[in-house]
Amino acid sequence: MREITVLSFVSLDGVAQGPVQPDEDTSDGFTQSGWTSNYIEEAMELVNTNLMEGPVSFLFGRKTFEMFCGHWPNSKTTEGDLFNQSQKYVVTTSLKSTVWDKSEIITGDPVVALKKLKSESGPRLQVHGSIALIQTLIANGLVDEFRLLTFPVVIGAGKRLFGSGTMPATFNISNSQVSSNGVVMGVYRRK
Repeated sequence: MREITVLSFVSLDGVAQGPVQPDEDTSDGFTQSGWTSNYIEEAMELVNTNLMEGPVSFLFGRKTFEMFCGHWPNSKTTEGDLFNQSQKYVVTTSLKSTVWDKSEIITGDPVVALKKLKSESGPRLQVHGSIALIQTLIANGLVDEFRLLTFPVVIGAGKRLFGSGTMPATFNISNSQVSSNGVVMGVYRRK
């Protein structure tokens, strides 16, 4: 059986929308995209040294998949190698094909498909970005671990990591670290 882990950037007030690029996610009138810019270098060191070990498969929503697909296939970095050499799944109702190697499109009822995928053998499934997908996973109790980087900023509005459909759950912290500029990395495993 495979585990599903969520790797997400989150503000102190729980916002996970548009953390990296200035125009990353402006849906619903969101104007604060790129809010990690003052912290991202040290945060990525935490990600790369603590949270991106293989073997792993990646699970994306369509928007995040398309954003990653526009960057990582041509990357010659260690992180790029991990993305390019790993199996990738994209949950979508609109995407019909992809040119990124080792990518598979999941259509139909996402909960049924993800439960089936989770029941198979293979490496863990790690979710990046993909707030709508994360909300579906949380609402259906499918997340085994959260790998969160909490940034010392308050955004005030935007899509929250834990939205209104969140199921109550209890977690243990299995790893934590703080960067010199105040980004807190925490790995939380479901009890």
